Amino acid sequence: MTSRLENIKQQRREKLERLRNQGVDPYPHRYQRSHTTAEARELLTREEAGDTQAEEVSVAGRISAIRRMGKSSFADISDSSGKIQLLFQGSGFDEKLRNLLKDLDIGDVIGVRGGLLRTKSGEPTVQVSDFTLLAKSLQPLPEKWHGLSDTETRYRQRYLDLIANPEVKQAFKIRSQVISAIRQFLNERGFLEVETPVLQPSAGGALAQPFTTHHQALDRDLYLRIALELHLKRLIVGGFDKVYELGRTFRNEGISTQHNPEFTMLESYEAYADYQDVMAMLEEMVSQVSRQVLGTTEARFGEDTIDFKPPWQRLSLRDAVREHSGIDFAKYPTAETLGTEMRSRNIEVDQDKNWAKLVDELLKTFVRPKLIQPTFVIDYPVSMSPLAKSKPGEERTVERFQAFAGGMEIANAYTELNDPIEQRERFTEQLKERRGEDEERWTIDEDFLLALEYGMPPTGGLGVGIDRLVMLLTNQPSIREVILFPQLKEKGE
Repeated sequence: MTSRLENIKQQRREKLERLRNQGVDPYPHRYQRSHTTAEARELLTREEAGDTQAEEVSVAGRISAIRRMGKSSFADISDSSGKIQLLFQGSGFDEKLRNLLKDLDIGDVIGVRGGLLRTKSGEPTVQVSDFTLLAKSLQPLPEKWHGLSDTETRYRQRYLDLIANPEVKQAFKIRSQVISAIRQFLNERGFLEVETPVLQPSAGGALAQPFTTHHQALDRDLYLRIALELHLKRLIVGGFDKVYELGRTFRNEGISTQHNPEFTMLESYEAYADYQDVMAMLEEMVSQVSRQVLGTTEARFGEDTIDFKPPWQRLSLRDAVREHSGIDFAKYPTAETLGTEMRSRNIEVDQDKNWAKLVDELLKTFVRPKLIQPTFVIDYPVSMSPLAKSKPGEERTVERFQAFAGGMEIANAYTELNDPIEQRERFTEQLKERRGEDEERWTIDEDFLLALEYGMPPTGGLGVGIDRLVMLLTNQPSIREVILFPQLKEKGE
């Protein structure tokens, strides 16, 4: 038995064939619009106020509703700026247009020309004098597509989500505005935007599993970058004092409400600066971006209102972990002793995690969820930060911070280690901890160390997770809500 959906699709194909037989091109090359729907509504307001002469407009968009009422029909069309009502009075059309009007469906894209009026109910309307089919929709929109809520459909068929849910489209407009505002902020401060390789011979700049690919011409394996850091610091060595990149990075790890295998990072590096300078810049940048995009430094996130206005709270990592977990990790300098103390407090301990990862686990479990208002957690153990510079007089502590808001990490930064000898020692220690893993994957980036040997000035570096920042500014609980096409499991899994 043929399903209702198949019947509807068949009817639409029959309409398509009928239109073609009548000489109608259902997919023309272009259409000249004079106004968006929002501009047309604004023009009507000006006409009614006597600020401008009445004129015809040409608008275009997707049909979102049709109401047939005898010889007249009403329809709504939507474009990226909003929607407007159309009034078709069939007696004013020739036979070809009357037949076309009968064959229009919800989902079709049309262009219309006509004057503007306001109906008795106060609705801005185009009184259509001529119209053109621009794209015949062969697939019906989902049932109850106004407010499409099935998350599986929304993520897999984002185009339907954008058609059905205007607030989703708004979230992605804000995302674009956030990125533009960040660029503007950095450009005005003399930073140069650059591009660095996505394909890299070694996975460096962060502790993460990379994606591997093979270059046929070179006959060698390469890795999708897990960070932007090492190439950007090469540019500092080369004489660019302020550089940044907004780019995709890739980590072959878990998927969650806060993690996607590919995500957007901002990394910036400033010569002659340290992590204190970077902290000041970050809180100023985020507050300014929030004001520019939202009109305020305050953003609603779940049940909380987050205020990005500087200054942000500052906590040392040791104090924060001690306060929220009751453990002073500095008193337990090995994985064995720290693990024993954690187990004594009924904290689950992964036997394979080293000391640095156990400290990070304490941070993630006990501290991060409590940091709703913007907070800098500063001064990390050296073993957690192989690319960061030690604090003067404190060999075991480095000048690093992570920024948190809404219970999420949104940024990571440090005073960059620029001593090539110490950097090699740190990399070597890191490799020892990864013994037993893929030795070819985890290698020392010799060219980066060579660059450091030519001399890199004191430098402050910053990494910001753009997706998580957008989550906060658009009140979205999942990273999938701010990535247009998130990675998903195979359908049916």
